[in-house]
Amino acid sequence: MSLFNKPLLSALAVTTLLTTPFVFAEDKLPSVLFQDVNVFNGLDNKLYNDLDVLVQGDKIIAIGEDVAALENSQVINGKDKTLMPGLLDSHVHLMINAAPNVSIYEDNWGYVGAQSVVSAKDMLLRGYTTVRDVGGPSAGIKQAIDEGLVPGPRVLHSGAFISQTSGHGDLATSKFKIQNSFTGIPDKAALLGWSYVADGVPEVQKAAREVLRSGASQIKVMAGGGVSSYFDPLDTTQYTYEELSAIVTEAKHWGTYVAVHAYTDYAVNQAVRAGVRSIEHGPFLTEETIKLMAEKDVWLSPQALLFRMTPEQLNIVGTPSEPKMRKVNKESEEVLKLAKKYGVKIAWGTDLFGPPSKQAMQNQEFVARTHYFSNFEILQQATSLNAELFELSGKRHTYLEGKLGQITEGAYADMLLIDGNPLEDISLLSKPQENMKLIMKGGVIYKNTL
Repeated sequence: MSLFNKPLLSALAVTTLLTTPFVFAEDKLPSVLFQDVNVFNGLDNKLYNDLDVLVQGDKIIAIGEDVAALENSQVINGKDKTLMPGLLDSHVHLMINAAPNVSIYEDNWGYVGAQSVVSAKDMLLRGYTTVRDVGGPSAGIKQAIDEGLVPGPRVLHSGAFISQTSGHGDLATSKFKIQNSFTGIPDKAALLGWSYVADGVPEVQKAAREVLRSGASQIKVMAGGGVSSYFDPLDTTQYTYEELSAIVTEAKHWGTYVAVHAYTDYAVNQAVRAGVRSIEHGPFLTEETIKLMAEKDVWLSPQALLFRMTPEQLNIVGTPSEPKMRKVNKESEEVLKLAKKYGVKIAWGTDLFGPPSKQAMQNQEFVARTHYFSNFEILQQATSLNAELFELSGKRHTYLEGKLGQITEGAYADMLLIDGNPLEDISLLSKPQENMKLIMKGGVIYKNTL
């Protein structure tokens, strides 16, 4: 089996892979022919019924009726099942598998790496064949996946967060801890590539250049307060217009873009005017700023499930995060309705980092979005629209040989075979273990329970 041709990251990772049901990668076959499948191509609001789809290597090479198999093709009969593109998630953190401060400052680095192996494998088995990792030292797990050492989705990583002192990415363990830039003592968060704390134009330029040197596909900046961080109030705006503009310029010089974490209307408005292209979260936006986003062709990457989850569900009652989350619960309801009204491009992102029990809720986002969008709109967000967002990385995009998020000739063979029709019942995707009968990435089958 091709998955085990090279040493894995650790003995723990090997044991995990060998003892998990349905986790395998078949030998890379010359070709696979899906017969009699109903195709949702990720682009059109319809199924194309009773088609054949031929895969050779890692690409789709033919779609139509009565497509002939190649010599030694594996033939898969998909009668009455839906073949759709693999899912794309625009907001994940593969390396954060506990509370952020625990992963960074307390856990052994080898243990954190082993956790990321399991997280990547589980994400692939939930149907995610490509993800945008928006902060943290995920270059290593990306490399391991791309080299075939471990199973997981394609990863477009962002390198370390860039944050101001006292910002959402200043991961100090106490509000009284003096930032390391004052003491001259290297900080573990920076040394391991979790977060770069930078203040003023020269420092943020240097931080951006470090991120780009690490192979990042895009830059992630903390531009406002957050829920999970204890010491920066949710209502704060972080970084000045000049600092944000400087980071945007560095990204443009490398042919890519900036995504920012921001909740408040003022923080988002400033970031949009500074030239960022992707807003992460944004639950408190006004109609004026949403109109500006539409005018500037700026993406919104919201988290419909998280916006609705209570502190009780998130197990944060009694922590500094509790009042912040209650404010999000109370005030975020209208944002997605306004964004849809004004034609803002909506990405599909979940941001469910932390323990496996929380990450396992990832596919519940499909159900949460039905409060705002049609089934087709949601499916398009999680496939071809996210692929369009990822293309903003230009030449920093590391998967340019084929299209992502669609079933078309020449696209990557990243596909799911679903028992049922998600255009009619999108909740099918909320139960991947039950309804995803086959998962393919790059022409390799990782799950087949037909």
